[in-house]
Amino acid sequence: MTTDRSIPASHWTLADFDSADPPMQNCLALARAAARTDLPVLIAGESGTGKTLLARTIHNSSPRGKRPFVSFNAAALSETLLDSQLFGHERGAFTGAHRTVKGKFELADGGTLFIDEIGDMSLAAQAKILHSVEYGEFERLGSEQMQVAGVRLLSATHFPLHQLLDAGRFRNDLFYRLNGMVVTIPPLRERPGDLRTLLAAEIALAAREQNKPVTALATDAAEFLFAYPWPGNLRELSRVVRVAVALSAGETITREAVRLDPAEHLPGHERHQAPDVLSTGKDLSLRCAEHAHIRRVLSLVGGNKRRAARVLEISRSTLDRKLTR
Repeated sequence: MTTDRSIPASHWTLADFDSADPPMQNCLALARAAARTDLPVLIAGESGTGKTLLARTIHNSSPRGKRPFVSFNAAALSETLLDSQLFGHERGAFTGAHRTVKGKFELADGGTLFIDEIGDMSLAAQAKILHSVEYGEFERLGSEQMQVAGVRLLSATHFPLHQLLDAGRFRNDLFYRLNGMVVTIPPLRERPGDLRTLLAAEIALAAREQNKPVTALATDAAEFLFAYPWPGNLRELSRVVRVAVALSAGETITREAVRLDPAEHLPGHERHQAPDVLSTGKDLSLRCAEHAHIRRVLSLVGGNKRRAARVLEISRSTLDRKLTR
């Protein structure tokens, strides 16, 4: 990732990105290939990995880079609002529609339309998107006149679309239309080689924004952050660093200034699914969960018990006792 945070993110291109980790290098190579084409691109990845940012940089690096980039989040909108947001509406189309408004599709004419969380769209909305992408035409809500727009479609999802396909909640024809190229952003826990650079860039940015002299991490704070699995990915990293800088009095971030939200310790997909846990037949005891978490942390730190104890915020003797038990 770029370390030059003086450039607004909206102006970044793929030339501003680099990585020391093979999974991210593969992601960037695919993104660069996608930018050279006009194919639709589906960006997959956990929440907080930077799907919107990657979509914008693909657009900025493409022949459409000087044309509009219009972003739209499909989650939690009613059918009417979704239609109005995407395709616009005529005056009087519904209560409160006092004037004609252009939709995202029309605003993106000649450029790129990015639909985030496309898996949350209803089947009816999916059908309209499919028609508009295939034929470049649409109708504003409350109008019978066909409008025309030439749009490149980028989309993103944190949820595996093939599971929605199997459940009948996503259209096969739209899936294959969107699936021109699939670019998967690896989670931050699979990018250990980038973590030092990312932390340094976020610290510098937060210090500049808050007018603080912070420039470094204390050894125990650094060890803790490097061992932490970052389930919230880049979004969580940015928040943690900003809070740590705010709590720091001098030039160095101490371990005490590093605050983590326990609600963010669950992987993204566990927060979005609600299975019937009582019918799984699994051991759901707190003791079992604690043991599994300890094993997971040990795995993340390469079996180093001292570092695991530090991440878990318990003593080494307590860790040994829990492992023995």
